[in-house]
Amino acid sequence: MAGLDRLHEAMAARIAKGELPGIVMVVARGDDHHVDAIGEKAFGSGDPMRPDTIFRIASLTKPIVATATMMLVEDGRLALDEPVDRLIPELANRRVLKRVDGPLEDTVAASRPITVEDLLTFRMGHGLIFEPTFDPPIPIVNAARDLQLVMGPPDPRTPHDPDEWIKRFGSLPLMYQPGERWQYNTGSLVLGVLLARASGQKLEDFFRSRIFEPLGMKETSFSLTTEQAERLPSYYMTNFQTGKLELQALSSPSEWTEPPPFPSGASGLVSTADDYLAFARLLLNKGAHNDARLLSEKSVGLMTTNHLTPDQMAGGGPVLAGRGWGFGMAIITTPSDPSGSPGSYGWAGGYGTGWFNDPTRNLAAIALTQNSDFLFNGGLDEFSKLASDSWHAGQV
Repeated sequence: MAGLDRLHEAMAARIAKGELPGIVMVVARGDDHHVDAIGEKAFGSGDPMRPDTIFRIASLTKPIVATATMMLVEDGRLALDEPVDRLIPELANRRVLKRVDGPLEDTVAASRPITVEDLLTFRMGHGLIFEPTFDPPIPIVNAARDLQLVMGPPDPRTPHDPDEWIKRFGSLPLMYQPGERWQYNTGSLVLGVLLARASGQKLEDFFRSRIFEPLGMKETSFSLTTEQAERLPSYYMTNFQTGKLELQALSSPSEWTEPPPFPSGASGLVSTADDYLAFARLLLNKGAHNDARLLSEKSVGLMTTNHLTPDQMAGGGPVLAGRGWGFGMAIITTPSDPSGSPGSYGWAGGYGTGWFNDPTRNLAAIALTQNSDFLFNGGLDEFSKLASDSWHAGQV
């Protein structure tokens, strides 16, 4: 059986077993690409997945906000080594917790300011806590919740505009010293605020003018028309108490027709397979699109190179899974990784979306579902391996 056929059969088998209702996949090499839509948008709906189905891409937003940041660096409006204090004075004169699980008042002064590169590499000193050694409740996590600072998925939506969000966030200490440790997510949230201030535009307007319109990404945004919102699939996740896959309550499709108060640079976008392929190809082509250059080769090289030390990679736990981190995306550093050969890069979204580029093979691969279990039950790893194998089969 040829590579793409094996990929189709493997994902169809997962759908037949009830692991997910449906999936849209893209495997591309050079100018050629193959799109495969299997299953339904919701269990028992009879509404099929289509190549143009719109997905909440969650953390696949992060590589886009990193790309936008490098555009502003090339414009001279930002510098990688500059403190963010210039544009975000709310983050000047940081205090740092003596212990991550300690009281908020028990702090020391930050050894240096947070830089733009710290945000891109997730070493700003704040992020999600996954360590099992900390016993909840952790004061700083509770404080963020009390301030309505949505630090994880895009649902529920944060009720604050960017200025109010960063003001509230700035009232908290950091968890670690800037540059010390890799921590997930918060860097991209702060980048969204920084980009709006550096560009003088709303984040979505900047994305649209510099990335979405030049690449023809017509259905990637922070909000949707009524017709587009009806094309959102239902979202499922296993209830770990019952072990059953259950429909999850998210922001209703109608809520996506209103621009969010806080456009999340970490997880707020929706997109389609074709749209995200256009973005993936921009990076695979080292910043060029058709006859235009949107980003320099140097910038793409910085984005897709590991910037972490071995200790920082190990400290990323199951989220990084031993991988490196560039700007807004993971970097493959070992030949045994299922997501491509060393030098491959990409990321996943918590609602069940995944993407990687393999420059060695000139290969891009995208899988879009709305089922978080796909990331953790081996689905994404199986997709990645079979998508890579399709290159060996010469099918793409």
